[in-house]
Amino acid sequence: MATEGTLDQVFIHRLETYCIVGVNPWEREVQQKVCLDIVMDCSCQEAAADDDMAKAVDYRAVTKAVLDLVANSRFYLVETLAEAVAKLILKEQPRVQAVSVTVSKPGAVRFAHEVGVRIHRQREKTQ
Repeated sequence: MATEGTLDQVFIHRLETYCIVGVNPWEREVQQKVCLDIVMDCSCQEAAADDDMAKAVDYRAVTKAVLDLVANSRFYLVETLAEAVAKLILKEQPRVQAVSVTVSKPGAVRFAHEVGVRIHRQREKTQ
């Protein structure tokens, strides 16, 4: 098992997809581009020691699940979308201890390249 205190990160950078998100009437009808950055805190030590995919965080499975969730979502807020993504990852990837999710909307605000939200969520501690 991993050494206590070992912290590594598995990340997915600039995952681009389209979905319905926003509060304006036109945003409820037209899919917009959203970009996600996901950083998953975990230990890679055991997987690396054994060179065993079964002991690693499956970033391909995470990507597929996140894309499915986002494509079928209709949230008003990017905050809600980020929260849903974090909950999904913590539920489906038991090796992930915490996750940071950034959701941005390119071009959503005039003069800004993109705007969005970044959240960090931890797995509930069990006793």
